[in-house]
Parts: sequence; C-alpha cells; structure tokens
Amino acid sequence: MTGATRGIGRAIANELGHDHHIIVGGRHREAVEKVVSELLSASPFVVDLNDGDATAAAVSQLDRLDALVNSAGVSARSPGNIASQTRDEWRRVLEINVVAVADLTRLVLPLLRASHGDVVMINSGSGFLRTPAGGGVYAASKYALRALTHALREEERGVVRVTSIHPGRVDTDMQVELQAQAGRLYDASEYLRPQSVAAPYAQPWRLVLRP
Repeated sequence: MTGATRGIGRAIANELGHDHHIIVGGRHREAVEKVVSELLSASPFVVDLNDGDATAAAVSQLDRLDALVNSAGVSARSPGNIASQTRDEWRRVLEINVVAVADLTRLVLPLLRASHGDVVMINSGSGFLRTPAGGGVYAASKYALRALTHALREEERGVVRVTSIHPGRVDTDMQVELQAQAGRLYDASEYLRPQSVAAPYAQPWRLVLRP
C-alpha cells in the first residue's frame, strides 16, 4: 500500500490491518516504521517511487502480493491557471501521480496475476468531475490515472481485478495545504474523513456497470 503513512492511505491501512498483513509503503523510514508498529501484522516498504531502480529493487524482495493499493499522490505546489504553471511542476505532479503508479503496478503485476489479486487506485473527484479554474495540473494527472486504470482493467480482465475510487474533498494534509494556498480558513468538518473513504461501505452517487 503506497502513501500508507498519512491521510487516506493510513486510514485504509488501519481498516485492513484488522485481518490482513499490510506492506506499508512510504518514503520516510521513521513514518513507515511507526505505522508498522501500530498494526497487528505489517512490514515496511520504504522507497521513493520516483526512483525506478530503487522501486524495482524493493519489489524484488516481495514473494507474494494479494492486492496493491495506490494511494500516494501530490497536488500542485502553487495552484493557478494553466498560463502560470511551469514545465517542472507539470513533470513533478505527473511523475508522482501517474508515472510512478504505472511503474509500480507494472512491477507487481506478476505477483498479482499469480494470486488473482486486486489493484485499487485511490483517485479523486478531480479525475471524474468538471475541473475548476486553477486545478488543471492536478486534475490532468487524475484524469490520466483514470485512463490508466481503464486500460489496465481491460488488459487484466479475468485475472486481476482493478478498481478506481474517486472520493470528494477529504480532510487530509493535502487538503489543508490547498486551502491555505487559496487563502481560505480550514474547517475539517466541511470535508470527508479519511476513515469514511477507507470503510468497507459507502453511499453510491453513481454506479457504472461494464460488460
């Protein structure tokens, strides 16, 4: 599970940790080890997913995997219209939110095929609904992730189950940063709780059935 040290990823780790062994993914060893110590059964997966060689080396140490939850992601550092965004910022967001996800998924697919496992993409409402002004970089990465998920589902149909989750605005560190950058006061009660996204039940807003 990537992004498992905070936010939605941490909430999912806590929820699944009651009866699953969790491979806790994150960049910072101290944060990863803290989560590992708080779960019933867990092991660390400390790696910078932007480092392809390091990611491949870490995956090579795994001998079994039943599910991959791609939860790690970033927002643009300074939300603004398309005219104000730099090439470097586009690359940073797309590398983390799309390229790193695609690469890790590719690397673990042999394990998931062997277990007839699952891939779960924690996407965003920004990858499903109309994009607000100033959200172009982040939304573009999330729409790209949605397309990647659709393609993976078709390619692995009947072997690996692929699910995409698009929560609305959630009370996470990322949301705090976004509202601060926009100059708005933050009220956690206005947002979904990470635990609500992680819970094994939901109130459907739209259900899409595919043949």
